[in-house]
Amino acid sequence: MIDWTDRHCRFFHRLLAPHARLYTEMIATGAILYGDAARHLDFDPSEHPVALQLGGNEPDALARAARAGRDRGYDEINLNCGCPSDRVQKGAFGACLMSTPALVADCVKAMRDAVDIPVTVKHRIGLDYDESYAFVRDFVGTVHEAGCEVFIVHARNAVLKGLSPKENREIPPLRYHVAGQLKRDFPQALIVLNGGLADAHAALSHIGRGGGELDGVMLGREAYQRPRVLSELSRRLWPDAPVPDDAAVIRAMIDYAGAQVARGVPLRAVTRHMLGLFTTQAGARSWRRMLSDSRLLAAGDPSLIETAWHVVAGAAERRAA
Repeated sequence: MIDWTDRHCRFFHRLLAPHARLYTEMIATGAILYGDAARHLDFDPSEHPVALQLGGNEPDALARAARAGRDRGYDEINLNCGCPSDRVQKGAFGACLMSTPALVADCVKAMRDAVDIPVTVKHRIGLDYDESYAFVRDFVGTVHEAGCEVFIVHARNAVLKGLSPKENREIPPLRYHVAGQLKRDFPQALIVLNGGLADAHAALSHIGRGGGELDGVMLGREAYQRPRVLSELSRRLWPDAPVPDDAAVIRAMIDYAGAQVARGVPLRAVTRHMLGLFTTQAGARSWRRMLSDSRLLAAGDPSLIETAWHVVAGAAERRAA
């Protein structure tokens, strides 16, 4: 989710899912240790609980970056061992790390020694076209022994040569049963399922409250492209916790955008994450067009969000009539 789940996106998603755990985009250790750490690590207090996802392969650098995240107030440090992009492969981290479980264990140990918050790992279930369960079982076993207690399992292989990141999300088959087997083999670990979860019913069917055996689910692009799926999940998982309606979300985002614009943040940096809010609803196309129109955005006026919402509301009224 690089360049997607930044702090503006997470503020928006928090409104839709008051109790979900949010994750940053993967941030390379070098960007934190030698770049603009504040730009990468700043977040709004409303985002809690929020996890910092790191990319790297050097225990010392990961430990220092984890400590920086802890000092900023993050609730969890997550090591990405699942991204298959060429850029990440050149840095020898992401999914590449699954081929060196001992190194991942050393990284986890270093981070756990550096911080007093949970250190977790996100990974695939295999590399290239090797679908043997033993590979991922041994990876999880080695890292679990290093003290990692939470594994976020993207239930597809990562094909490191020949497939683009997009193709890696679509072509390798989903094998949810592998996550289930990991839970049975490592019952003390928390196993969270990721990959291809397109609606609340399908997602919940895999976890205990929905009759499944896993401990949680993670949604990425579906939540970004159709954000209200987060609200659907929230209502099912926390039925007594109110979820803001569209009017409340719009008001909150107008206020947030106004504060950000006053700090010099372009309005587009906020509105680009909201384009999917009304997906499948009447007026959704006009909503997307208005919030991505460079001429309208150039004015830097957050009331554009309200104007676009009125267009959606009007379309819904006409359809109902």
